Amino acid sequence: MSLLPYSLARPFLFAMDAETAHEHTLAMLARTQNTPLAWVYCQERVQDPVQLAGLTFPNRVGLAAGLDKNAHCIDGLAAMGFGFVEVGTVTPKGQPGNPKPRMFRLPEANALINRLGFNNEGLDAFLANVKLAKFRTNSSKHGGTPMLLGLNIGKNAATPIENAADDYLICLDGVYPHADYVTVNISSPNTKNLRELQSDEALDALIGTLAKRRAELAQQHHKQVPVFIKIAPDLDRDQVAVIAATLKRHCVAQGTPASASLWGVIATNTTIARDAVQGLTHADETGGLSGAPVFEKSNEVIRQLRAAMGPNFPIIGVGGILSGADAVAKIKAGADVVQIYTGLIYKGPALVKEAAQAIRTQA
Repeated sequence: MSLLPYSLARPFLFAMDAETAHEHTLAMLARTQNTPLAWVYCQERVQDPVQLAGLTFPNRVGLAAGLDKNAHCIDGLAAMGFGFVEVGTVTPKGQPGNPKPRMFRLPEANALINRLGFNNEGLDAFLANVKLAKFRTNSSKHGGTPMLLGLNIGKNAATPIENAADDYLICLDGVYPHADYVTVNISSPNTKNLRELQSDEALDALIGTLAKRRAELAQQHHKQVPVFIKIAPDLDRDQVAVIAATLKRHCVAQGTPASASLWGVIATNTTIARDAVQGLTHADETGGLSGAPVFEKSNEVIRQLRAAMGPNFPIIGVGGILSGADAVAKIKAGADVVQIYTGLIYKGPALVKEAAQAIRTQA
């Protein structure tokens, strides 16, 4: 169990600019994971197993992608008690992302704005780090259901949007053997034109291409890996309906029982809206807004998806969870499991256990 309250560390981290604090935190996790120093942040995992997309999640609280883009800290994050950890977004080639500064805190709103732009070291380095992770061995030593690992894939900024599928296929080929599930990120606001892939024809074509390659990879690697499509909170009702209809069509085409769907949705990514933070310092910065202001927007998308997709379609809910009550609300909106990111920055690792216990007790 952690012996150092996050409230002691937070003032030092918040005295730095947001990206510097982020980098220092990841460096600390990378150095201390799998060592006795991990006691600073480790805590017992809440056991609340749930079946979803053919997988057994040990509890219903995960880490959203974006925190550990290069998969350096999987074991350190696992020690915080997450039921599942998602790393990435990774692109085929390494890229620096957008110019700094590109990450901003809005503490009055428990929010962040980032325009990082898929900065990462590239697929080869990412896979090398994934292979070094020991969380599966560690889980077997301590008993209980092992933590799951999601690998999040995207396209390079230099790749034309009409060739985006090529990048996703390269990444899918690489991550498939190592992933419990794969997330296809088509909703970051920080890569030009990326959100166009959420439209009817583009999404249908992309899912069809990915489905064909996944069938080949399943035969090659003798395992089925579910794929989650990560969507934006800024979609209107008609756009959500289009996404739901497209996913339904592909599930039927593949003869996949709804209760064990190989497709799922992560709802949602960050928002480009600023109505909830008007007048705050940094509110006018370009990028995706995360944290409390996106909470209800993501819940509404989740509710619409659940109504359209029925009770058995896998939905991961993310956006604005800063308490156990928020996590429960996300489940009641229709999510099967949830993810946190900005809440971890504002509340620390204790939020993981609080959320998992609240869901186990109330949901």
